[in-house]
Amino acid sequence: MTAASKHFVLAAGGTGGHLLPAFALAAELHERGHHVALITDERGAAIPGKPDFLPAHVLPAGRFGKNPLKWFGGVKAVLAGRKMALRLFESFEPTAVVGFGGYPSLPTLLASTSADIPSVVHEQNAVLGRVNRLLAGRVQAIATAYPEISRLKDKHRSKVELVGNPVRPEVLTLRDEPFPPFSEDGLLRVLITGGSQGASVLSEVVPDGLSMLPPALRARLQVTQQCRAEDVKAVRERYAAHDIPAELGTYFEDMAARLAGAHLFIGRAGASTIAELTAVGRPAILVPLPIATDDHQAANTREMVKAGGARAIRQDKFQAKELAKQIQAMAQHPNTLATAAHAAWNCGRPKAAKDLANLVESFGGDELMDVIRVGEKNRGSAGQSAPVPTGASRDDKS
Repeated sequence: MTAASKHFVLAAGGTGGHLLPAFALAAELHERGHHVALITDERGAAIPGKPDFLPAHVLPAGRFGKNPLKWFGGVKAVLAGRKMALRLFESFEPTAVVGFGGYPSLPTLLASTSADIPSVVHEQNAVLGRVNRLLAGRVQAIATAYPEISRLKDKHRSKVELVGNPVRPEVLTLRDEPFPPFSEDGLLRVLITGGSQGASVLSEVVPDGLSMLPPALRARLQVTQQCRAEDVKAVRERYAAHDIPAELGTYFEDMAARLAGAHLFIGRAGASTIAELTAVGRPAILVPLPIATDDHQAANTREMVKAGGARAIRQDKFQAKELAKQIQAMAQHPNTLATAAHAAWNCGRPKAAKDLANLVESFGGDELMDVIRVGEKNRGSAGQSAPVPTGASRDDKS
């Protein structure tokens, strides 16, 4: 292994929230000439979007529920996974190991720390996850997506590096595009999506909420909504009854293009969703998933709401009348939406993949490369100047 080409192991749970930033980091490291391997579970190995160059190694991870009687099996699986990870390290010789949360990262990071291999965890949410909390004392750095992180012990704060949450390249390319033109008599394009859990509440509330808008605004609606398969028929009937044009689907492959044309987003507050909204600069009404672990989706909304780029409605308050009220407040004047889009844009961290790569690449580097990296560091790039969105004055730029 030369100084210019290093080996890195990434470990992530088998969900998109953990794997998408891992894939983004892998692509960045691969582009820099490094070798990368992925450790995940069976779900993660089969998830769409994994780069072709990235080999996936499946290992037992173990799960720890509320029933202590089942913990023995979890501990046994973790130990087996740790042993397998150590064998991989012997042949792959990683410079550093990066964990993205989820159970598969636990045995992998336990193996790396016991083998004295530099280790980093990346937290996508505004609350430090369970596995990352367990590993915080062992790793050399904790990369975060938000400036405020809950459930992080004070003694570990010196390890924190604010890098952001990497997003898909096709979304990131939209960052320099202006906010879609929105006028007093133009279309209001609304994009509604929900994760696999709890999307039904959006199907139940959003059509009726849109129907309660003033007639002049309601007549300008153009709706795109992602629904559960079992909800599509009922949602279509609701929109038809309200005479609101709506395109419905269970999955949209061209989601980046739909986000590009949207004036307003309504949906959950997962880490990847927030990262994409702020990367592109789209105002949002966010409904955090109430059963999310440690209520992390509610925490994810804090920065965007405080900046003025979004409004958050708790699910128990998410009713048609309240939704209509919030939409009307955001869309009553063209400049209102454009200003919110500008605020959302300023929360984005478009260099997240590069900054995270700089962080993990700094371990085990030669002195010359470290000097170059220090000069290039630009972590936590929120707050840079944004292109002026359509309808916003240049005095709004920050």
